[in-house]
Amino acid sequence: MDDVMVPLFSSVVANGSSGSIPSGVVNCSRDNVLKTTVFPVLYSFLFLVGIPLNGLAVWVFFSIPSRSHFIIYLKNIVVADVVMTLTFPFKILSDANLASEGVRLFVCRVSSVLFYLTMYISILFFGLISVDRCRKTLSPFVGTNAARLRRRKLMAAAIWASLLALSVPNMALSSRAPASARFKCSDLKTEFGLRWHEIVNHVCQVIFWGNLVTVVVCYTLITKELYSSYARTRAGGGGGGQQQQTRVGTMRGPPGGGGTGGRKKTVRLNVFLVLAVFFVCFVPFHFARVPYTMSQTRGRLFDCRQKLVFFQLKESTLWLSSLNSLLDPLIYFFLCKSFRTTLFNTLRLAPGRCRKLRELGTDTNVKSVRQGESSSGPL
Repeated sequence: MDDVMVPLFSSVVANGSSGSIPSGVVNCSRDNVLKTTVFPVLYSFLFLVGIPLNGLAVWVFFSIPSRSHFIIYLKNIVVADVVMTLTFPFKILSDANLASEGVRLFVCRVSSVLFYLTMYISILFFGLISVDRCRKTLSPFVGTNAARLRRRKLMAAAIWASLLALSVPNMALSSRAPASARFKCSDLKTEFGLRWHEIVNHVCQVIFWGNLVTVVVCYTLITKELYSSYARTRAGGGGGGQQQQTRVGTMRGPPGGGGTGGRKKTVRLNVFLVLAVFFVCFVPFHFARVPYTMSQTRGRLFDCRQKLVFFQLKESTLWLSSLNSLLDPLIYFFLCKSFRTTLFNTLRLAPGRCRKLRELGTDTNVKSVRQGESSSGPL
């Protein structure tokens, strides 16, 4: 999807079929070992590990009632992850130059569009999760109700419908027949298809940068509240300190205070798991995309070797974005107690087993709200 915004530069300046390079000519072909071997191996790893992980996540999640905003958002992310993971085999075959013409056409017209669709679906729901965590940090005693849950479900459906409305034309407007066996995805686009793709590219940029600002602001507020709560706890002590611990989502320790410090540390680390996954997976790609796009739109400013470097940087960070499908199950496990409990029940683990893992996370049930906690944990 990103590669077809404008016609690509001619990357093969030597005789690609024979491998001979004329004297004094630099080989800028993208068909090097990184593209044809390294990335296919890396994506194969993501596919082989991601399919069972996300399959298990689907199985567990869809036996959990959607009783909190958090669970609704996570269910949408797991669907996006499954769809993204299913696009990997087509990218593997295409990058390794093992795909038939029909598969390459499918990659250009369908699977690459689905890949980017699910990426931005995940980015949007990461932003919503950050807002939800922030809200429950600052106002932990505000619960939820059926009307609010219904609105969140409608909002989730609207997000999918909106991005599908942007993406489907990218598939339909790639209707040209390939002129040769060495076609590029941009060769399949109609004139309006190229313009539409450019519009979609700008919308995706707005989605990312808007959500980046949202995530940074929310976790700045969360960090500030956690630090303030820690300071109040140390200064107040006794009952006041215990009350503030409940405010930021720390659970009461056993009588005498044993284990409270370890619990607080675990919860606070969990709080920043969403932030870590967002920055590892999505930020590098969108920063690398800026010089890559410039190398495509302002090609005269860059020689072919620089363009090749930007392409490889973009592809490397794109793999990090794909890694999101493997890291998201960590969020499900460590931040959603309902997921964790259902998983252990599904695996039929005895109540005494994995007790520490069962106690991790911050998601609580509705009953906890009446005891002074939020419906899905303040964080």
